[in-house]
Amino acid sequence: MQNYDYIVVGSGSSGSVITNRLSEISNISVCVIEAGGTNQHPYIKMPAGFIKTINDKRFNWCFKTEKNKNVNNREILFPRGKGFGGSSSINGHLYVRGQPDDYNQWSQLGNYGWSYDDILPYFKKSESKENGSADTRGKDGPLFVSDIVEKHPICEEFIRGSRELGIKIQEDYNSGDQEGIFYYQRTIKNGARYSAYDAFLKTAIKRKNVDVKKNTMVLKIIFEGKKAVGLVCEKNNKIFQIHANKEIILCAGAIGTPHLLQVSGIGNFEHLNEIGVKPVHENKNVGEGLQDHYAVRVANRINLPNSLNEKASGYKLALEIIKWFMFRKGLISYSPAHVGAFLKSSPEIDFPDLQFVFTPASYTEGMIGKLQDHPGITCGVWQSRPQSRGYIRATSNNIKIDPIIQPNYLKEKIDQDILIEGVKMCRKLLKTSNIEKISVNETLPGEHVKTNNEILNFVRNNGATVYHAIGSCKMGVDQSAVVNPSLKILGLENIRVADASIMPTMPSGNTNAATLMIAEKASDLIKKDLN
Repeated sequence: MQNYDYIVVGSGSSGSVITNRLSEISNISVCVIEAGGTNQHPYIKMPAGFIKTINDKRFNWCFKTEKNKNVNNREILFPRGKGFGGSSSINGHLYVRGQPDDYNQWSQLGNYGWSYDDILPYFKKSESKENGSADTRGKDGPLFVSDIVEKHPICEEFIRGSRELGIKIQEDYNSGDQEGIFYYQRTIKNGARYSAYDAFLKTAIKRKNVDVKKNTMVLKIIFEGKKAVGLVCEKNNKIFQIHANKEIILCAGAIGTPHLLQVSGIGNFEHLNEIGVKPVHENKNVGEGLQDHYAVRVANRINLPNSLNEKASGYKLALEIIKWFMFRKGLISYSPAHVGAFLKSSPEIDFPDLQFVFTPASYTEGMIGKLQDHPGITCGVWQSRPQSRGYIRATSNNIKIDPIIQPNYLKEKIDQDILIEGVKMCRKLLKTSNIEKISVNETLPGEHVKTNNEILNFVRNNGATVYHAIGSCKMGVDQSAVVNPSLKILGLENIRVADASIMPTMPSGNTNAATLMIAEKASDLIKKDLN
């Protein structure tokens, strides 16, 4: 049996950070285990390759949600990254921290040490931002965060038009003030994706004290009583065990982490007995509290021949690919979202509760990533802090069988009401004088959809995940918690969780930046226990 001081399960965003930071200490050994491969395919490096990875099982677990009446009994594709960098290798590159109040709420829930002032140094530590205030932005961190260089003329019209609605221009939505309209910041460097692998893991695996086991599946955690001591793994149909001298750190994400805990005997005993798992430690909250952003989009056909639709096929696409390989510019260097906004669904609330994305392109309804054959524009929206909660549940003692993923989108009426307002605001943003002059008609949902009930039915039929799964191993100090504020699993020894599953509530934005922050803080918590 191989022995290591620390074993990191998963080489995604959090696993890459923790492997890097722990291996900075030369006299400790770190093993990182990854079910996928190296993820160095051109689809990964090309920012626009995002579209190709969404349903490709080489890079993606390609989960599906359980059917749910609130979304008209649809199964929804639920991508999760597989391979070095995890979901940071297949995401939409957007770097969004959230609002200070998001993290202050974590602290108010009893998670002391997780207020905005507490975690801001970790956001700064992880990033290298081209421009930004030294008070709030990092300058010399491993992760490169860039501004959009090529600003599409339609995006410029969209921003100018928003001024008619009294929307302010936000210079840096990651500075502590989100509200307004802006160009998104991206984890893109020199026109290519810059994942957590590029920023953190690539350096770490060159160190002598790091062992990487790729294409290796963790089957279960080994416990001696309440102490986690090792893992049962499989590679090339061969099963073997590895031992942790100090800790096992779970970084398998909001789906993978609770799933692994459940098949290892940690969860609701009634559920574990039903699926043939020998119970080890009861915590009924493992897998509960799943949250995700649920998005819908409004699209217009336009009369200009310069949307992205016209460049995405035939010889024009070939030229764009050549341009990217030669200069790292053009269509292939674009993120799926260009312009964003954080706005309030009602003037009575204190903070923005809707996030918007705008793209100078339109997509075929019901087909992921397929552009329409005519010029178009799209404005998407989701509720920043949804109240609906779901769950993750293993269906077998075999971890290779997918778990039930039930986000319970739109379960709470407030989520329905806010998204209805979000669709209305999308329409307003697409009906300013600057956009009206280039619009032909609304293609999605279509101008026949008018009443609140009609909009809600459209939302139920057409919404999809934004790939922001969190909360399934909640951090806290109450009866609903799985881990404490030091990220140690309650009631167990030598095991922590350090990924998006620990978030007690949803940050107001894309979740990758927050996940990297969690991993940075977790690394310091682990190092503190060494002293």
